[in-house]
This record gives sequence, structure tokens and C-alpha cells, in this order.
Amino acid sequence: MLMSYDVIVIGSGPGGYVTAIRSAQLGLKTAIVEREHLGGICLNWGCIPTKALLRSAEILDHANHAKNYGLTLEGKMTANVKDVVARSRAVSARLNGGVAFLMKKNKVDVIWGEAKLTKPGEIAVGAPSKPAVQPQNPVPKGVKGEGTYTAKHIIIATGARPRALPGIEPDGKLIWTYFEAMKPEELPKTMLVMGSGAIGIEFASFYRSMGVDVTVVELLPQIMPVEDSEISAVARKQLEKRGLKIFTDAKVTKVEKGANDVTAHVETKDGKVTQIKADRLISAIGVQGNIENLGLEALRVETSRGCIVTDGYGKTNVAGIYAIGDVAGPPMLAHKAEHEGVICVEKIAGVPGVHALDKGKIPGCTYCDPQVASVGLTEARAKELGRDIRVGRYSFGANGKAIALGEDQGLIKTIFDKKTGELLGAHMVGAEVTELIQGFVVAMNLETTEEELMHTIFPHPTLSEMMKESVLDAYGKVLNA
Repeated sequence: MLMSYDVIVIGSGPGGYVTAIRSAQLGLKTAIVEREHLGGICLNWGCIPTKALLRSAEILDHANHAKNYGLTLEGKMTANVKDVVARSRAVSARLNGGVAFLMKKNKVDVIWGEAKLTKPGEIAVGAPSKPAVQPQNPVPKGVKGEGTYTAKHIIIATGARPRALPGIEPDGKLIWTYFEAMKPEELPKTMLVMGSGAIGIEFASFYRSMGVDVTVVELLPQIMPVEDSEISAVARKQLEKRGLKIFTDAKVTKVEKGANDVTAHVETKDGKVTQIKADRLISAIGVQGNIENLGLEALRVETSRGCIVTDGYGKTNVAGIYAIGDVAGPPMLAHKAEHEGVICVEKIAGVPGVHALDKGKIPGCTYCDPQVASVGLTEARAKELGRDIRVGRYSFGANGKAIALGEDQGLIKTIFDKKTGELLGAHMVGAEVTELIQGFVVAMNLETTEEELMHTIFPHPTLSEMMKESVLDAYGKVLNA
């Protein structure tokens, strides 16, 4: 007997489970399919546990610089990596249980297994096609299993996985992805990180704080390539001050494996090749959508560059089939997946006034030390588009709260349309900027102008005051610099 639903969501990461909750709230009979663990990569192996690791590293770093705050600690603080990892895994486990509770609370059926589209409106759920990284064990009580299920609307939210370079494929021992990097049994003495996007630079920052000698290799001219070049340069200077070695305009052409180390051949733009030996190599060159084994080809669902092609509401070219989150393409961010899923299911339900996803207003955050956050156009991109702009800057070194915190290295940069006063972009590097950026995201969504921002009262003393000062600087009115 077929089980029928209004909506079936395939994948229970942030995009999937939030979509399922919103679907149920709208009165749609909803099920979610998961093959590995509730919460997906973000909750179990990405966003959340990495922040737990970075928090441990941050506290360790503060403790080892206690004298900067007038404090004396006996001896040098050290890290027990097994305890650090155990804390990170415990954080994930707690939230994993929270997702199960939310499914039950919202009356969303959980179907355990791997889904494949058999025809429009129908999926077959079977055993996973490959072993899970860390399977849910035992399978939660009360969930459904293998079988055939139908739904008027099927939303694919299967996420993404690490991309690998031919000849430098991760082996789980010497060459790691973020899976292995998150649960080391012991700290290596040396490490090479290939790629300086958010994943690569966060792990580079974490391992450096833990005392590891870290080298980063980036193919493009700047680290964190999607960020504003000026912000990237400030971040690089601070990371190098902390002891990271960074190669840009460089690529790893070959890796030779030893018994317990690797030797990477790193070629720079001028053709010079340097051999770098490291105990471990982290491959962080990006991710690719999980589009395999879904039956997309048979139903002729359009894909491009490893992702499913959708419109601004998650619709594919096949009626009744949708895709959201990483599998639907960049930016591959958990908060983009959540919002995209809500848009998709509200459009399905006929909620009035639903707006298509605006990728220009999605913030990006990198939780290295120093933190980096941004939204909207970079200065270079605004100029490429022919915009006549005003640019404001404000340094952390001129902010009282930043100085009091001992965090006086950083920059806030704002970009405005000179004619209309529209906020085109905001870019930050420094302490807690991942929390500050949302102020500018709200401003952009409300179509706030420079005048309204300049007349907004920010509390004192706070880091957020720098946001206003940056706006004032763009118009020649800065007060505290």
C-alpha cells in the first residue's frame, strides 16, 4: 500500500528539516527522508561542530595571552584534543536530538533510507547505496523505512560533499576532508591546507591556535576569494601574524605519500615549484552537489555543473520536483538553504506575497581568527557593474570597545550608490563581525539609505558603533577617526 503525502522532502539538513517544518505548519501532510543522520552535514559535520572546535581554540588562545589582560596563569595552557573533539561531537549530538524532537512536534513523518525518484510524484526508499560517515544508530523509534511513497510535491535537499582533485583524493589517513579534520585522534605537528575558502581557512585557523604549523595554498590571487580584496588583505596580514604560512596564485600539482606524512609539490604563478612536507593535508577545494542516485537523469531533471537547476522559488524543469540548498547551487550556505526552502514550500502552498530568493542579500560568514563577514557587492564588483559609488571605512583601532576587548585589529567597509544612497555592500574583518553583519543585512532588506543609517542611534560602547562610523566616513562625516 502506497503512503501518500502532499510534500516529501529528501534530506534533513538545515534546508530540508526547516522546509518540512514550514510545510507542516501550512497544513500540508509532510514526510522527510534521511539516509544518515538528522540535521545533515551542517549540524553533524559542518557549521555547528566546527564552531565548537573554534570556540575551544579561541579560549586556548586567550588563556595563552592572559598577560595582555593583566592576568597571570601558571604555565602554558595546552589542549587535550580528544576532549576538544568530544565536546564538539556532544554539541552535535544534542542538536541532532533536537531535530528529531522538532519532527515529532510538527507531525512530520521521518522515513529512514535512501530515496530515488521513480516517476513524477513517486519515490522508492531503499537501503543507502554507500556506508554512512556516521550512521544514526540505532534508528530512531517510530520512523518509517523502505518502501514506495507518493507526493504531489517532492523537494530535493540532499546537500553537497567535498570535491576532490584527481590524484589527490582524500584517503582518510594522510589526506583529509573536513570529516577527518573534525575528529583527529592526535594533533599533527605540521599541516598543509589546500584551499582558502571558508572551510579551509577555518580549519587552518583552528589548527594554528592548537599549536600546529600550518601552510595554506590558494589557487587564486587572494585568500577567501569571494570576499572584498581589501578585507581579504587585512585578514591575511592577521593570519600570517599568528604564524600561518600562505601561498596565493599557487596550486598543488602532485602529492607524494610517505609512511606518516605527505610531500606536496606547490607550483607558484612564476612556475617555481616548492616541495612542502606535512604530517597531514586537508583538501578544502570546495564541495559538489549530491545529485547521484536520485533518478534525475531518467526524469530529465536539468542539472548544471553538478547542481540541480532551479528558478527563484526552487522549481526545476519537471513539474512537482523542486530543489533547495547546496544541491541547487551556490552560495552553499545553511542559512541560504533554510530561506530557500521556506520560499519554496510557501509558494507551493499558495502563500500570498512570496518573493523569489535574492542571492544579493545573503550574508557570508567565516569564523577564522579574525572573523570575516560580508553581504552584497564588493568594491571591485560594484565598479565592474558600472556603479558610481562611495566607500566608507572604519578601523577597529579607533573603537573604544574593541580596544578594551584587546581586539583592535580589523576593518568595517561600506559601499553606497553615490546617486541614490543605496547600500550596495558591507564587508568586515575582526572580532565578532559574524554577529554584526546582520545589521547591514536588515538594512539592505528594508532598502535603508545612508541618511537613515546615519540617523540611527547605536549604543555606546559597542563594536556596532563602527558600522555607523563607516557609513559616516563614506560621506565625509566620520566623527571618531
